[in-house]
Amino acid sequence: MDGFRAKLRFGLLAVVLTATTACTAQFRQHGYVPLEADLQQIVPGVDTRATVEDVIGVPSTSGVLDNSGFYYVESQVRHFAWQAPEVIDREVLAITFDVDGVVDNIVRYGLEDGRVVPLARRVTRSGDGDISFIRKLFGNIGRIRAEDLLGS
Repeated sequence: MDGFRAKLRFGLLAVVLTATTACTAQFRQHGYVPLEADLQQIVPGVDTRATVEDVIGVPSTSGVLDNSGFYYVESQVRHFAWQAPEVIDREVLAITFDVDGVVDNIVRYGLEDGRVVPLARRVTRSGDGDISFIRKLFGNIGRIRAEDLLGS
């Protein structure tokens, strides 16, 4: 009977430890923002896109309109049990350039500066997206004339 109780206690302890570790929050770091010491090497009005890439690395993303800037994004995400992941900290470093590609400004933004904005790819749908290939193929059958095939 003592062997059974020891096994029962061990089993109960294993269940409690497993349940405890399953409910522990996990924190994950995503992205990259350069250190302040590395940013001190960049001089606005002097350095260019190429020197910025050499000093602090390739950005997470760059400006989509006229390639106006580099953006380095770093997020800390909390994962807890069954709950959806939650962004608890985000830092964005924006380096803007003038029309000649020379560094214009360096600015840091955090979560306190705005909302968490999910980055999503936008795709423009074509107007004929609802028509299938087969429907397009058979839709042309009545439009073919014999003289089109023979050539005039």
